[in-house]
Amino acid sequence: MELAGAMFLRIWDVEHGACAMLYHQLNGYVGRLAMIDSGCTAEWRPSTFIRRSIGRDRLDYLFITNADQDHMSDLQGLEAEGVNVDTLIRNPSYSGRQMRAIKALGGPLSDDASWYTGACDSYNVPTALPFDTNMGGIQASLFWHNYPTFTNTNDLSLVAFIKYAGFKILFPGDLEKAGWLALLQREDFRSELSGTNILVASHHGRENGYCPDIFEYFTPDAVVISDKPIVHETQRTVPDYRRVVRNRGVRVRTTMKDRHVLTTRRDGWIQFTVNGNGEYFIDTECIG
Repeated sequence: MELAGAMFLRIWDVEHGACAMLYHQLNGYVGRLAMIDSGCTAEWRPSTFIRRSIGRDRLDYLFITNADQDHMSDLQGLEAEGVNVDTLIRNPSYSGRQMRAIKALGGPLSDDASWYTGACDSYNVPTALPFDTNMGGIQASLFWHNYPTFTNTNDLSLVAFIKYAGFKILFPGDLEKAGWLALLQREDFRSELSGTNILVASHHGRENGYCPDIFEYFTPDAVVISDKPIVHETQRTVPDYRRVVRNRGVRVRTTMKDRHVLTTRRDGWIQFTVNGNGEYFIDTECIG
């Protein structure tokens, strides 16, 4: 079904971290703002961008896909900049107390982890503005493993399919192979994989997030990796992902080149513009 307007989704370059923003626009009007993870760098913070660059003091929807620091390193910054989070979307199977205990195994909690675990205990009233009915036609399908079936933060990731007008992009957090295989036991998850256009590589493209079994159910047009320059052998999965995407890959409008794997370390931010008929375009920060 064709929708009015367009979805804009940008995956930011936050090195070894994760941060994406999305919104719907119709006739020049920009709708509610959603953010998937709140990673940052020393030079760029989502909180500063939201408050000072686009002049908003409200983040309508915040998805946290993984409860590790690289996915939430600017949560405290949102509060410091006066950006109010209306709705927190996360794996709901654990409490703040339980996640604090998991995080404490690795040492004292960061300020951001403290913000998140506190939010797990306070953001529990159903939102008056559900995501699927208040984002101009953008919808999310969510999957997760229940605690304590899994107790590691990676396999407790929130797995989010973001969909608009037939376009579908998958954000799996830092899900590891065991977590992928367990989700593949679910018929509804296998069905949702079908037709996925873009895969954001799990665990920033690390080897332990790569699960070849998922590609029995879909063939992505391209894969996106959010990561810093290669310093570990476990980062060298680009050839693995390149083999599982469609032969042509995708055309990047900025460079007019066909690509199979896009990376923030090479391309900077990566933006998807999706029209109401499902046609999508990719632009990147870097043009070299």
